[in-house]
Amino acid sequence: MIGAGSWGTALAVLLARNGAAVRLWGRDPQALHSLDHARCNQRYLPGVALPSELRISVALDAALRDADDVLLAVPSHAFRDVVAAVAAARPGLDAVAWATKGLEPGSGRFLSDIVADVLGTGCARALLSGPTFAAEVARGLPTAVTVAGHPDAYVRRLAARFHRDAFRVYTSDDLVGVQLGGAVKNVLAIAAGIADGLGLGANTRAALITRGLAEVTRLGVALGGRSETFVGLAGLGDLLLTCTDDQSRNRRFGIALARGASVQDAAARVGQVVEGLGNAREVCALAQRQGVEMPIAQQVHRVLFQGVEPGAAVRALLARRSRTEAD
Repeated sequence: MIGAGSWGTALAVLLARNGAAVRLWGRDPQALHSLDHARCNQRYLPGVALPSELRISVALDAALRDADDVLLAVPSHAFRDVVAAVAAARPGLDAVAWATKGLEPGSGRFLSDIVADVLGTGCARALLSGPTFAAEVARGLPTAVTVAGHPDAYVRRLAARFHRDAFRVYTSDDLVGVQLGGAVKNVLAIAAGIADGLGLGANTRAALITRGLAEVTRLGVALGGRSETFVGLAGLGDLLLTCTDDQSRNRRFGIALARGASVQDAAARVGQVVEGLGNAREVCALAQRQGVEMPIAQQVHRVLFQGVEPGAAVRALLARRSRTEAD
């Protein structure tokens, strides 16, 4: 497991509870030593004991040595560098999975394309995504996810590793759709947080979620994804979770913006990576290249990068002309 934040630690704990021998590596040696000494990730998952099957590796090459499977759970902005480091430490690696949601900053490319760039197009690739809060997974609360990728045998092997009574795994070959759902939902969750921070009520939140789902579906189908993916766990499921619960970093970030915080102050209050902040730019650029209209995502972009007040962005959405719901 590459990445010792909340999500990487939670997944490592899950795999260890499933009986796998797991090595966990992160970029901060001091934090790793503390984690190993306490046998608990006190910063991100206090109270969750690390199983004995979970070992901490300070050296990346030691973590990767003879590993049957490699899973990355790192922020999207660090993804390419970490994949390159893994490739250098484990030459000949022919399969990799990740639990990172987002697009590559600057290029807007899917993370599966980054894996192909670094490890080659023949590398087996898979993504774990869906409605998941790390703390609930670590506590063993019931959760359902999707593992998507190619080839099918690799996807099924990963699904079997993760699947247990309280962690149900479904499989998919729609890598485009599952990746896009995980990226766009963070942007839409900022919008939901802004609406709730402004006190606009449950009706508004429901409308944002529903029309946001229409936006991500339009873009996903244009990129080759399947529409049914976006009403599944990695689409609607993840969107509902992220837009409606205050465990969501992106939602809390949006609430802070609505209550007057600057972008920088709102991100600082969250205290962890807010993936929607970086992905808003990439999602809107991708939609523009595809000729797809995404008004909610575009208004989030205006708030984040053009200095538009949250209330003004909401009024701009409300002022749009009436149209058929299919548009």
